[in-house]
Amino acid sequence: MLGGGGLVAANVVASATEEGGTDSAQTLSTPAGTIDCPDVGTKLTNVPEGAKEDVAKELALLDQQIADAYQRLMNAGQAIEQDKAFAENSIMTPLKEKRAATIERIAIAVDRQGDRPEGLDALAACTLRAPESSAPAEQPSDGGQQSGDGQGDAGQGDAGQGDAGQNGDNGQNGNGGQAGNGPVAADYVDIKSVQPNVSEPAVRKGGSSGSFATSCGVNENGLFNSDNVIVAPGVSNGAHHFHDYIGNQSNTAFASDEDLANADTSCVDKSDKSTYYWPVLRLQNGKQEQDANKPGGGIEGNAGEIVQPKEVTLNFVGNPQSKVTEMPRLLRIITGDAKAFVNGPANANASWSCTGFEDRQLKDKYPLCPQGSDVVRSFKFQSCWDGQNIDSANHRAHVAFAAADGSCGNGFKAIPQLVQRIVYDVDAPSLQDGGRTTPLFAVDSFPEQLHKPVTDHGDFINVFDEKLMSEMVDCINEGRTCGVGAGDGGGDPGQEEPTEAPTTPPADNGGDGGGNGDGGGKGDDETQPPATEEPATEEPTTPPADNGGDGGKGDGGQDNGGQDNGGQDNGGGQNDGGGKNDDGGNGGAGAGQPQDDEPTVSSTVAPKSSGEPDAGNDEGGDEADAIGTPAQTQPPTSDTDSLTGGARAQAVGGDLAETGTSLWPAAGGAVLLIAGFVVLMRTRRYAR
Repeated sequence: MLGGGGLVAANVVASATEEGGTDSAQTLSTPAGTIDCPDVGTKLTNVPEGAKEDVAKELALLDQQIADAYQRLMNAGQAIEQDKAFAENSIMTPLKEKRAATIERIAIAVDRQGDRPEGLDALAACTLRAPESSAPAEQPSDGGQQSGDGQGDAGQGDAGQGDAGQNGDNGQNGNGGQAGNGPVAADYVDIKSVQPNVSEPAVRKGGSSGSFATSCGVNENGLFNSDNVIVAPGVSNGAHHFHDYIGNQSNTAFASDEDLANADTSCVDKSDKSTYYWPVLRLQNGKQEQDANKPGGGIEGNAGEIVQPKEVTLNFVGNPQSKVTEMPRLLRIITGDAKAFVNGPANANASWSCTGFEDRQLKDKYPLCPQGSDVVRSFKFQSCWDGQNIDSANHRAHVAFAAADGSCGNGFKAIPQLVQRIVYDVDAPSLQDGGRTTPLFAVDSFPEQLHKPVTDHGDFINVFDEKLMSEMVDCINEGRTCGVGAGDGGGDPGQEEPTEAPTTPPADNGGDGGGNGDGGGKGDDETQPPATEEPATEEPTTPPADNGGDGGKGDGGQDNGGQDNGGQDNGGGQNDGGGKNDDGGNGGAGAGQPQDDEPTVSSTVAPKSSGEPDAGNDEGGDEADAIGTPAQTQPPTSDTDSLTGGARAQAVGGDLAETGTSLWPAAGGAVLLIAGFVVLMRTRRYAR
């Protein structure tokens, strides 16, 4: 399961530039290709309850044996150069013997409680997989499926998965990356070169079209570890890489079901104590993190600065074919395959993209996003359940993905599908100098998986309160949009638009404008019509943003996060017309209705994208103007603002002296009019 790399000396400093100069970014190379071991865990489909603990510990030991062998291989460069049989005799053969003994203990443990599994003995031997040096250094991915071209032994389409050690990889000799085991330049592709590849099945009669959101933060608590309570319960460092955790705060390998049920949660709705976790994303910039010299961290090739997500959205959606049923409490789901680099893509489920380009998804590449666009990782979890089990021996058999039309086969039932979206504010790395100018980024992985993007995965344990789960199912089946923090990614407001717009508009990206929730805040019902935009009276001085804006905290929906109503800077912030009870990011320059906990003074800020007053004026703004609520002014932020919005703000929010100056001429005119009327009446009376 070792990563790609040429048969070169370990710890050789290699250049990452095309010229191969010694003054460029320096990386360590590995001595050989990856160690490819059969995944024993996936072959275990039936483990008796009484044997599960012993089997889990033995499976974790198999992972440790591979990691140890990989480390020895990295340190054996000189010996391998002197004796080509050294790796096979001194590393691979001992690994096979250790694995055979461990696999035998697994078979015995199962045999004590039930039927002895057959065929496990053949899984002991591993292969030292050399790099596919004939593969091109950089090959655009199709973004949707694993490419059949340049596949390695494991069937990977990662531009030839052995790219990690080839000299043709932008001159990079060895695996690259801060710890010497990846990533490499060929692991990245420009998102603009990927064709749109996202399609969704239409919801049919009898389907469930609603959605339910839960908001659990972005791991502000800094909860990390290299355990995996699902795959390796009771085993410290069972994952061999660091995880981000949100939701349940008792996530360790030793947490019992009772511990999870009694734990605190980072979720806004405290009835959601579910656990959500995934491998951390790191910048390969040399920073020493808390795990720099520990298992799961730097010792196992996971090095560099951990990046906190900018936002995380957790949505549960329905099934296009049928109604959904409640998830059982403590249901465990793993999506993706942490070992997909050597296992092959059968269970891989990685999806990488960029904000503004999310109709283009990459499976085996990291995206290079244009300036102003953020990296997006997304996971769509399995949405069919066998109706009986909360877990299975291989942690996969009890759940399944729906067919292309949304149907569940083999008697499985449709359950709410967790759709997880994680956004990072990271710049596209400078591949030409191996990340020296702008660092490479990659997910943590098992050391032999080389930080390949195809290994990305997510984990979920359902610890929803049963009443809240019932409400979720009713909401989804009735076609409503519900949940605390719907559309609220918990990230920074005011995200900048991409500098270069995609050639094809994104399919499902209605912008990230909107107020503090579901395309317009908490408490909105999806049946509520979007606010009508006021017609413009003059051409805007600056064209509106293409993508619905990225102004507010949450994701403005397709309808209510439009160009003006959820605009880039008018994105319906909490005070500017996108308040808790308003629809979408409808607050523009006009004073939007304030939140309950805000003072009743609306903010008047000239929009960057509109040259006229109250662009995107909402009902709250009109109401505020009608009752005469004074508006605060703010200084213009640009020359355009000073010429347009600044003058308007001054007219709306002038002080008392200005108001008096405007009223005195009008009052004088009124007095003269009344006097003339009196004289006229008296003249008519005398005439009689």
